[in-house]
Amino acid sequence: MDYLYPDAVLLIFCKAPIAGQVKTRLIPTLTAEQAMQLHSELSLSTLQRATQQPLCAVQLWCTPSIDHNFFIQAEHDYSLTRWQQQGDDLGERMNHALCTALKSYQRAVLIGCDCPSLTSQELASAISALNDKTTAVFAPAEDGGYVLIGLNRPQPELFTNIPWGSEQVMVETRTRCQQFGIIYHELAEQWDVDTPADLTRYQIMQFMQSKTSQA
Repeated sequence: MDYLYPDAVLLIFCKAPIAGQVKTRLIPTLTAEQAMQLHSELSLSTLQRATQQPLCAVQLWCTPSIDHNFFIQAEHDYSLTRWQQQGDDLGERMNHALCTALKSYQRAVLIGCDCPSLTSQELASAISALNDKTTAVFAPAEDGGYVLIGLNRPQPELFTNIPWGSEQVMVETRTRCQQFGIIYHELAEQWDVDTPADLTRYQIMQFMQSKTSQA
């Protein structure tokens, strides 16, 4: 396939859709089964946006294993390859995936599966932002974290002793960039689906998109 960015790769972090193990912060607003279905829906939507244009190679980084039927079907349905997440915490897993990817590609962008506001155009912008001067790119999240990180060289200092899951993630990440002289670029702020309020926002977005498509 002829990619727009043949020297780049997009890494998508995804959990297997197992009831009781995904979107647990939405329980009991949703049942465990409904939360699992939402996770699957968000993940498939992410895969569609990531592959609808031939931006670059796509890797699906899976947990707890690559053998779940959801991942096998995703590899069949989309132009991607399956990879196993490795590490004891989120930082270790992201650092391992990015370092692995950067052995084969000059630019690597990593996202999760629960950010419906992140468009394919913004993925392209993230790849474009990684150049000779800029070595890192982020899409900050409204909750204080980030939903996208891109690098053109390994930066392990961005992944150790970060308070993952807290509102201080992006603040600490900016501090690390300044401390280690990492020139970075920030995309527009995004939001992901973690809380009941996020779920309502997502449902409204889905409703508005359906109305637009019917018009």
